Amino acid sequence: MALATRIADKAGFLGAFISAMGCAACFPALASLGAAIGLGFLTRWESLFITTLIPIFALLALAANALGWRSHRQTRRLVLGVIGPLLVLSAALLMRFAHIGTAPLLYVGLAFMLAVSVWDLVSPPVRRCTAPTCQPSANG
Repeated sequence: MALATRIADKAGFLGAFISAMGCAACFPALASLGAAIGLGFLTRWESLFITTLIPIFALLALAANALGWRSHRQTRRLVLGVIGPLLVLSAALLMRFAHIGTAPLLYVGLAFMLAVSVWDLVSPPVRRCTAPTCQPSANG
């Protein structure tokens, strides 16, 4: 379960990031980066990215963080891990339904998702439990 949630968290960030790279009108900074690395052909599916893919990948990362919390019980890691997907999800939904520019909100959310993903790679979570029946893991 731990490996699956770690992979899902990274997939959520990567999917949301690549989807945002394809949206030139909505997120020009990421779109220029995407065009520079050869993802300019994605602009044809811009509406699909905004309405479907970005929210799906944000929900995937959100679910991965929630499931990860069930295995390691670190509330701080959960809160920091959930902030990014919630910001990305709210940016995509505000863009879709309120038709307002939410690029800064998306950028901050993606930065949070990236930071938590790197933190998870550098320092994998270890189960922390204060209950007397909880067995500590072999890693600490």
